[in-house]
Amino acid sequence: MLEKLFEGFLWRSRWVVIIAVIASLLTGFAVFYIATVDAWMLLTHLGDYLDPLLSGEARADFRATQIAHVVEIIDGYLLATVLLIFSLGLYELFISRIDEAEGSDSSSRVLIIHSLDELKSRLAKVVLMILIVKFFEHALHMEFETPLDILAFAGGIALIGLALFLSHAGDHKPANNTSDSH
Repeated sequence: MLEKLFEGFLWRSRWVVIIAVIASLLTGFAVFYIATVDAWMLLTHLGDYLDPLLSGEARADFRATQIAHVVEIIDGYLLATVLLIFSLGLYELFISRIDEAEGSDSSSRVLIIHSLDELKSRLAKVVLMILIVKFFEHALHMEFETPLDILAFAGGIALIGLALFLSHAGDHKPANNTSDSH
């Protein structure tokens, strides 16, 4: 009797995860809002690029600043996506399957999570994309003073390529190797 009560309590305790689900979802909405406001502000200032008084180095600085803002917006949307995937994944893993997502033709398979490994894999890929965007953001402001600086930058790009390759290496199942004999 005591064991049955305790096991019931343990099973129902999984509902504490709903706090993380709701908090992640609300935080994701907040980050979507922030990124969208940033995007709107960027779009409203695009007319400043046409200013005839803006020339030479001032135009280049303005352009670099706007490109950096675009990168920040992308970073914000990627972070919001991580929070959304995390929220949906936690819900599916600990609370219940999302029946509407399972039966929907329009739902993305990336949002349907059946195991902790799937959740980790999807989150890792989005976090990798955030890191790539951050690298690009820092690259916009890099000053190359020596050939070693350029070499280090190239090494960073090569490592990003390797990370992308490795992150997708397990995605593709090997095709059936049927050999034709002629």
